[in-house]
Amino acid sequence: MEKKQWYEILFDNYGQKYDNECFTQGTLGECDFIEKEINYSKNLKILDVGCGTGRHTIELTKRGYSVTAIDLSESLLKNARIKANQLGLQIDFLRHDARNLPFENQFDLAIMLCEGGFPLMETDEMNFEILKNVAKSLKIKSKFIFTTLNGLFPLFHSINDFHAEGVVEGNATYNSKNFDLMTFRDYNTTTVIDDNGTKNELECNERYYVPSEISWLLKSLGFAKIEIFGASLGAFSRNDKLSTDNYEMLVIAEK
Repeated sequence: MEKKQWYEILFDNYGQKYDNECFTQGTLGECDFIEKEINYSKNLKILDVGCGTGRHTIELTKRGYSVTAIDLSESLLKNARIKANQLGLQIDFLRHDARNLPFENQFDLAIMLCEGGFPLMETDEMNFEILKNVAKSLKIKSKFIFTTLNGLFPLFHSINDFHAEGVVEGNATYNSKNFDLMTFRDYNTTTVIDDNGTKNELECNERYYVPSEISWLLKSLGFAKIEIFGASLGAFSRNDKLSTDNYEMLVIAEK
């Protein structure tokens, strides 16, 4: 049996605790931004990649949009389905690996927020497969909005200091051991207490990207217009110019 990767173990039994994490608290503002980016057009088909417990999908569906949501974690999907049912919403929450999506030319917009799989993969090639599969899923004229880790941030700031800010008791904690300048990967120990109250210490690594890399990768996949901004939790804005102070970047790509 193939060994589970850290991101699979992390989300195995984490659906309820996930919604309490500080990084999941910006849903309303982020959905406001998405709506504005698609001119409030309710007839567009949206794909949510790495949907987690469905927070963006559920909010956009409540607002009248048609969203298909995928995630690798059955635990997170189960919680997403429960939340949707409680609200009386009919949503397709599907278990798929973002590196191998079954869609082709089907969606007008893809969103992949709060890392949504990318850039958690163990190799750059696997991360690229996610972008490739999203590109394949999109129509000829379409838009792709996602956030990812800003490689400029760790060159100027401590990742540990960033994660120490606003830590809430019971939520995940991070201890960065080494940021590798050759690969732009941060090797860290993430400690989480799952929904059963079990404490897990996971050896993780996450890939940080610089803007020029993201632009080149997306151009190679047929995106003609690529814009990159700073990503502020719950307050995405085209006025937020990317800087070394932004932990994440917001990418808006158009075919």
